[in-house]
Formats: sequence, structure tokens, C-alpha cells
Amino acid sequence: MNSDSEFSDEDHGDSHHSHMSCGNFDSDSEDTCTGIVLAENPNRSADADDFVYKVLSVDQIVQHQRNIIDEVNNVLNLSPQVTRIILNHFKWDKERLFENYFDSSPQDFFQRAHVVNPFERKSELDVESKVSTSSSNSLQKLCGICFCPCEELKGLGCGHSFCAACWKQYLANKTCSEGLANTIKCPAANCDILVDYVSFLKLADDPEVVERYQQLITNTFVECNMLMRWCPAPNCTHAVKAVCAEPRAVHCKCGHQFCFACGENWHEPASCSSLKKWLKKCLEDSETSNWIAQNTKECPKCNVTIEKDGGCNHMVCKNPSCRYDFCWVCLGSWEPHGSSWYSCNRFDEEEAKQARLAQQKYRSSMARYLHYYNRYMNHMQSMQMENKLNASVQAKMEDMQEEMSWIEVQFLRDAVNVLCQCRTTLMYSYVFAFYLMNNNQKIIFEDNQKDMEMATEKISECLEREITVKNLYEVKQKVLDLSHYCQKRRHVLLCHVREGYEKDWWDFIEDSAT
Repeated sequence: MNSDSEFSDEDHGDSHHSHMSCGNFDSDSEDTCTGIVLAENPNRSADADDFVYKVLSVDQIVQHQRNIIDEVNNVLNLSPQVTRIILNHFKWDKERLFENYFDSSPQDFFQRAHVVNPFERKSELDVESKVSTSSSNSLQKLCGICFCPCEELKGLGCGHSFCAACWKQYLANKTCSEGLANTIKCPAANCDILVDYVSFLKLADDPEVVERYQQLITNTFVECNMLMRWCPAPNCTHAVKAVCAEPRAVHCKCGHQFCFACGENWHEPASCSSLKKWLKKCLEDSETSNWIAQNTKECPKCNVTIEKDGGCNHMVCKNPSCRYDFCWVCLGSWEPHGSSWYSCNRFDEEEAKQARLAQQKYRSSMARYLHYYNRYMNHMQSMQMENKLNASVQAKMEDMQEEMSWIEVQFLRDAVNVLCQCRTTLMYSYVFAFYLMNNNQKIIFEDNQKDMEMATEKISECLEREITVKNLYEVKQKVLDLSHYCQKRRHVLLCHVREGYEKDWWDFIEDSAT
């Protein structure tokens, strides 16, 4: 996708603070924006602020589709309907389409794209992909689906014809029930010719089905395009078009900020891959980890987790490759328990040593996970509560209008925004730290993390407990100082992480279960 003509060099972001999102822009503006990089590639500068993107409405997305179709048609001289199908086949990658077109025969090219070759039998085929109609006043023909006689049958360029009622039902089922649009094939058996856009509009003959079809082809266009992504915010219909597919922060016109690469909320300093593993681990482990720690033990031989479901202390590992017999109480081998010389009530350090070490390793791993998980969730919950703080601060700002101007009280709203930014960064800092191996740089990171947490808690306490209409003038400077210090600590932490990516300081734990 050629983006040179569609993106300007104007930078709406703060060039001095690469950790901040792109600056505010008018929701009606079509200007481009710049975002920040999550430097997973050590070869990329951590302070790069050259990521350019554009927020598009649905109408702009549709127009963008038409522009690409026109660009291809200027080279290949095909109908828009055929061009749309082959573009979708190549996931709207013009360069790959051209490469395949000129490197293969027309017959092979159009066959792979499931389109009737428009250059073959031009006099007989409908090269404009319009619905072909076969009718006879003297002889009725049978529909290929319902086998009822019909005076007028309709079909595609492949030559298979069906009655209007069957076409309507078939297309409605494919679109509304199966969620298909660009991959709807001719109903005839063993025919893989695709239904083109114009033919669908004429054959469907139902406004609701057509509307659903148009939604699906727009969704497909965005989802298959590596340089576009829908805004994940609820009820938002905008998409973001970027110049490269990298993990960068983008800011939608609806106000939602997210990662362009993975679509999750912006998660610096955690990488997309780490966050994906973390969310999967939390889904699988968090609800059961505490119960497992209290109600299960590991087989001393293979370390498989075992739950005791009866009163008998003679346990048999259910692992088919193990089947070890052991005592639930002492975790020792069950074999000597029946001997008169053996007593389970006496602790044997040597015999239980290996079993204890294996169990301690597992419990330690679980304790480590819970350490990071609890702090991750704590900041998430605090952030959710502090979002409510925004409404409280807004009410206080309105009450202060009698004594101060609206501009004079904006520092309160700015402070809440800084607080929420810090909470988000701290939340994801524990994902980053969980997968980080211990080294000197991790110690520095954790010191920065600690300083940032202390600053965040101070401004949170100040905003929640110390702000009143009467003492506003007294606490204003304190709030401003705390906001500035929080921003500074956040900037220090993120810059250290980015520098670590750039200079290859970080070593990550590959095993997500560790």
C-alpha cells in the first residue's frame, strides 16, 4: 500500500517525551498523527517518534477500497468487480497481486482467484460481472437448486443458473447465518466461481442482507490488511491505518489508546508476546492457583499435581508413565510403610529431601507468579477505581467556578490523567518483570518501579483525600509538583526499558510456566 500521498510529516505528539501518546486532535480532523514505539527490536531507536497513522471512518475506508481498485484497474484494465475479487484473494496487497499476475498465465491467475477469465470468450461471457439471465418464452427451464420450472433463471459468468427465490435464500443464508461475504461461491456443485459485488446486490434483493454484506466486506478489508486495524473500543466504528505494522501506541478519535500490533490496550513496557503469554497464564492459573497450593501435592517422582480424594494415605500416581506408590503424609515411598521397622511418624530428612525439593520448586514458582499477579491486579483495580475519581474531580471543578476560572482548575483533571497513566504503566510493568531474568539491569528497573509506585500512591492519596473547595489554593502547588514528579518517574522507567531493548540488556524467561 502506497502511503506517501496519504500521510503528512506533521507531528502532533510531544517530541520531547517519547513515552506520551500523540497529542490531542479534533475528532473531525482528517490529519495524520504520530505515536510512540514499544522497542522490541533492539536495532530501532527507543526514542523514535516517527510512527505516522491516520484514523478513518467507515466512509473513508470504503473510499480507500475504491482507490485501491482504481489503482489496480489503471494497470490491468479489468472490471471493478473482478478487481475486487482478486484483490481480496491477495489480501489487498497490490504488489503481490501484480507480481503473480505478470509471472503466471491469465488462465492460471484467474483460476486461482476463483474468477472467470474475463479475456476468454469475450463475446460469450459477461466481462462486466453482471448477472446473466437465461429466459425463453416458449420453454421453461428447471432451477438447479429447487428443480422447479421457471421462465427466467439468473447466474454468474460460469453458466450455472438458478431462480431468483433460490438465489435470494442462498445469499441470505451465506451472509447472515454463516457470516460470509467475499468467499461466497456459486451454488452449483464443484463450481468455485465467487459471487462478485454487483451480482450480489442484484441477486440478494433484500436491504438488510445487503447492509450485512457491505459490513462484512468492509470488516474483511480491514482485518486482512496488515496496515489497518479496527479500534477495539466498544461501539467505535473507526479504524487506524498506519505506515508499518509495529507495536506502537495509537490514539483513536473516540479517545481510546491501544497497541497497533496486537489491539490490546497500550501495554508499555510489556511486549506484545509477553502480554499474550501473561493473559493466557492468568486465564488458566489465577482462579486455581490458591486452591492448588492448599489442596494438592506433587508426585515425588514425576511432579504431577495430585489431589487426595479419600481418607487412605496410600497414593498411586495416575501418570501412566510413572504409577509411583507413595505416602501422602511424608511423600516417601509406600513400599517400606508395611514393614515393622519403618515408622512414618518419624521424620527422615534424607528420605524426604528429594520430594521436598521438588515440591518446594513448584510452590516457589507458584508463589513467584502470585507475587506478580497480585500486584498486576492491584494496579488494575486501583485504576478502575480512579476512573471514578475523574467524575468526583469534575464535580469539584464545577463547585470551584465561583472562586476560580475553568482554566485555573484544569490542573485537577490533568493530575487525574497522569495518575491513570501511571497506574497503567505500573500494571504492565509487572508483566514485563515476570518474564525478566535476574541481572543488574532488573535491579535498576525494580528500583525505578518502586520510586514510581511511591510517587503514584502520593498523588492518588492527595487527589482522593486532600482536595476541597476551601483549600484548593493551598494544595494546588502540591498537586502540580506531584504530577510533575510522577511524570518524571514514569519517563525514567520507560526510558530505561527502551534503552535496555536498544542495547540488548534484557534476558527473558522463555518458559511461561516458570
